Amino acid sequence: MIPGLVRREAQGARGRTADESNASRMTPCAVRLFVLAVLLAVLACPTSPVGAKELTPEETVQKYLTAMKAGNFKEAYQYVSKAMAQGKSQDDWAKEQQWIFQMAEAKIFEFKTFPAKIKGDKAFVPNILSSQDKFLNQLGVEEHELYTLVREDNQWKINQQEDVERENLAEWFPQQKAK
Repeated sequence: MIPGLVRREAQGARGRTADESNASRMTPCAVRLFVLAVLLAVLACPTSPVGAKELTPEETVQKYLTAMKAGNFKEAYQYVSKAMAQGKSQDDWAKEQQWIFQMAEAKIFEFKTFPAKIKGDKAFVPNILSSQDKFLNQLGVEEHELYTLVREDNQWKINQQEDVERENLAEWFPQQKAK
């Protein structure tokens, strides 16, 4: 067809050719399908903030420890604060954790989190950890831990982990008595 020449014999009532009419009718439908496909893809993506359920402090600690137990350090990274990761990238932090676990021959057997105490923009999650390593816990004695979480990027992130001393057990683990 010569540019600028319009095929008048195939034009409909609005002055468009049959091909132009079909294309303009399909465009809104195609656009709707495209938008729907993108929306479904975004909602289905677990790392997407759209439609993602905000984790409680306890769930954050549980997911972190589950990932660490499985040796999935890249997954565990998403639950730690920038400060706890010391500004390292996900790959660098994961490699460091893998090296630490291998060198210490660390194993996490099980854990039990307790209800968080939220104080302002911080949350404190007590946890009993059953683990073993060749340096600090060769016998696999249960450890009473306290995770401190902060709000970062609108999510709870682990900022610190510390052992709870015997004299403080009653504060964080009411059913436990100092021995």
